[in-house]
Amino acid sequence: MSGRSRSAQHGTDMPQVVSANRLSDGIVVFRAPGGKWIERLDEAATFADKAALDAAVADAQRDVAANVVVDIFPFEVTIAGANLTAVTLRDRIRTRGPTVHLDHGKQALPG
Repeated sequence: MSGRSRSAQHGTDMPQVVSANRLSDGIVVFRAPGGKWIERLDEAATFADKAALDAAVADAQRDVAANVVVDIFPFEVTIAGANLTAVTLRDRIRTRGPTVHLDHGKQALPG
């Protein structure tokens, strides 16, 4: 990923989160405030401007180099109170897990 956000490419000002896949198990994880990788989207850090997002992506690239995560991927979210929701269907699927066996994994959690 170039570090350039999709919203910046499209000229929108939607907040974004930084995601990746954890190298140890492939699970989609999100960058939390302070730089830790977490599994829950609602706990992710949000970035409202291109400079902050670019800095977060650059910081996350250090974890790629350290073999912690792969495939850094920022995506747009909406914020409603404490809830974050991915804007696109593709990103909503990534945040909730596979679309098979809906009674297993993150997709079985409420919300």
